[in-house]
Amino acid sequence: SYGTRQADSILVSTDVLFSFGLLAIINVATFLAFRLYNNLWEYASTDELVQLTLATILSIFVGAVIHYVAGVRLPIRVYFLAWVLFLFFAGGARFVFRFLHKGKGTASVRPAKSSLKRTLVVGAGETGSLTIKRMARGDYSMQGYPVAAVDDDPQKLGQRIHGVKVAGTTDDILELVKRLQIEQIVVAIPSADAEERRRIYDICLHTNCHLLTLPNVRDLRMDELDDVRLRDVELTDLLSREEIVLNTRLVSGYLSGKTVLITGGGGSIGSELARQICAVAPKQVIIFDIYENTAYELELELKEKYDDIDIRVEIGSIRDTERLEDLFAIYRPNVVFHAAAHKHVPLMEANPREAVLNNVFGTLFVARMADAYKASNFIYISTDKAVNPTSVMGATKRMGEMIVQYFAHSSRTCFAAVRFGNVLGSHGSVIPMFKRQIAEGGPVTVTHPEITRYFMTIPEASRLVVQAGGMAKGGEIFILDMGEQVKIVDLATNLIRLSGLVPGKDIQIKYVGLRKGEKLYEELLMDSETTLPTSMKNIMVSVGDKVSQVEVAAKLARLESILQDQPDEIKLCLREQIPTYQPDLNAVE
Repeated sequence: SYGTRQADSILVSTDVLFSFGLLAIINVATFLAFRLYNNLWEYASTDELVQLTLATILSIFVGAVIHYVAGVRLPIRVYFLAWVLFLFFAGGARFVFRFLHKGKGTASVRPAKSSLKRTLVVGAGETGSLTIKRMARGDYSMQGYPVAAVDDDPQKLGQRIHGVKVAGTTDDILELVKRLQIEQIVVAIPSADAEERRRIYDICLHTNCHLLTLPNVRDLRMDELDDVRLRDVELTDLLSREEIVLNTRLVSGYLSGKTVLITGGGGSIGSELARQICAVAPKQVIIFDIYENTAYELELELKEKYDDIDIRVEIGSIRDTERLEDLFAIYRPNVVFHAAAHKHVPLMEANPREAVLNNVFGTLFVARMADAYKASNFIYISTDKAVNPTSVMGATKRMGEMIVQYFAHSSRTCFAAVRFGNVLGSHGSVIPMFKRQIAEGGPVTVTHPEITRYFMTIPEASRLVVQAGGMAKGGEIFILDMGEQVKIVDLATNLIRLSGLVPGKDIQIKYVGLRKGEKLYEELLMDSETTLPTSMKNIMVSVGDKVSQVEVAAKLARLESILQDQPDEIKLCLREQIPTYQPDLNAVE
């Protein structure tokens, strides 16, 4: 009857109201449990989406269980539909909020378009898209007015990214810069290979535009994308070699869980060695240096990043045998990286006694301690200047290589040397000097128009040194693949262009002549040496004449006997010990 149908309708309505009310209470409780009411949704990412999905699934499931216990039977599709609608409205509302608030902080103070540099973006992939998007919304960490993009993918030509046209390929950069009055170029192709990057940078350097780049967005988490910043293109970018990745399997065997001593640990190479070594979990790292400031700064950096590794800094000289004895007695290091050395060529020409004391006898003293305290490995950091040396510094480093081979004959410690060229950005290198000269308006001084050098970045060199140590069997001189030699004048020219200036117009280049003991070009092998490949493509091992223990002992005794003589006598004695050394006498007048 009509009355019965009306009662059933009221009952159904009551059941429905009860169900909705119950679900609402469960939803609120679940969201509170997942702390979804505490999130800043303008920064929401996939993590929050997963959190929201799990919360809604749990909420619907708990509601279904309570319904079942209460005797309410609803089809499964009802719960599924309820979950879909719940996720849609709950998630949609929050992500609409994120969309509306995204970039709000920068939009209110967005610079006028006329004040921004007209920008060409090289690369129309994910990284280029991110760059254009953030520039368009006025992000202060990516300032610029994106005018056009270029990409070598034919399918992207003529397309638009966030309203910006892909106007050509990288071959069109010079023409587009001139036609569109480009002031700034962002190279957004971090996944390109080394040869391609080098080609593109070479094109861009001839535009006199400000050059910027940024990391590969594919290597970043979603919540890191908004923190990506543009940075200036550096000389290290122009080297454009394939990144050398530390082979942790190779090095962990002799470093993980061990005590590692790094002499000269506060220097450019020593400090980077410490960073690379800490990445493979040693038990303890001792940074030994005579200069306390950089060692202290490194200690703070490493302790902040690696709180599970015992980082120690010890101040002292490798020439002080008592200090070395105390150091080895206290820590008993398993592995020694010997990076401490006097390395500045002109200074050592004027101070040969100090070079011999530090680079020869300091190395001898550290090697003796490593042998006496039964370290498992001793790795000596050498230089290409030790090959057919023309300088005191190079000759003393060659003597250091001989000391390594001397101990390798009889010691249970595995002694090896690693030889490589210049590292970009190290203390006393030409790059800081060039930057200072450019900042002062020039001129930039280069010793000779044809002078060339091998170059590596500090991280590259340090990773290869650590890996070479893992391959050592005893007595090897490992040689790092330095690539092609680079003209110093080209480095100076590129650095001027990276500063947005024109070589020869805004900044002059002045040739001042070779310095005392300086070579026109460097060598990695002596005339009597050849190389054999190793399991690492960037590392070779020298094969050549090895000196006997008796011969090395005689050389050391002769050098020790003349330490109180005049500088030229010390140099002549060095020539006796290193026949390939041709000293430049009367360097001090």
